[in-house]
Amino acid sequence: MEIKDYLIKTNSPEETIGFGTVLGEHLEPGSVVALTGDFGSGKTCLTQGIARGLNVPGHIYVTSPSFTLINEYPGRIPLFHIDLYRLENESEWEEIGIDEVLSGEGVVVIEWAEKVCHRLPREHLLILIDTISDNSRTFKLRGHGEKIIDLVNHALAKWKAKDN
Repeated sequence: MEIKDYLIKTNSPEETIGFGTVLGEHLEPGSVVALTGDFGSGKTCLTQGIARGLNVPGHIYVTSPSFTLINEYPGRIPLFHIDLYRLENESEWEEIGIDEVLSGEGVVVIEWAEKVCHRLPREHLLILIDTISDNSRTFKLRGHGEKIIDLVNHALAKWKAKDN
């Protein structure tokens, strides 16, 4: 399987949302985005942008589902936002039905994905987020599979074109 890495830097939460928006515009049914990063690194901020790119209505506020584990949002494609921070063991994975969500036709964004990387589908986008300063972040995107790599290439071309 083909794997490709990309590096993006943002300098504000607004830029992070903007990058997420562009990414969300290019995601397709069945796309899985796995996010890793420390507390406050921008996982939920990026997901808010992805939601915007999927046309989740503006009056719906996207929050981290820390206590519910999964939030579903309506949009051009349904968005399933999963937060695994409170996941204590693998058996909880089955109990909350994540396999069903992953095999569906929505876009799935998973926070704290490092807890279940071995359970992710072969085709997915892994994003490792590093905090550079209060506002700056780097996003290392690792596309797993040709389809997601193509989607990321199109999104990055649009993102770079916005800077010119």
